[in-house]
Amino acid sequence: MTTIAITTEFIKLQDLLKFASIASTGGEAKIMVQEGEVTVNGEVCTQRGKKIRPGDDVAIGGEHFTVSYAD
Repeated sequence: MTTIAITTEFIKLQDLLKFASIASTGGEAKIMVQEGEVTVNGEVCTQRGKKIRPGDDVAIGGEHFTVSYAD
């Protein structure tokens, strides 16, 4: 599991995919989410603007990512 550190209250799902280098563009992230390739906390999520908060688990292609606050 990879941890992504953020300095804000949340990060949008599509931005997380770009920030973690899973998607190279916003368009690619949009397609991944709309096609149901991404799960958030174990459930398929098709909302690319979904707010991901510290402690949430995002999975795609067998990889898991979690968000935490930067120190």
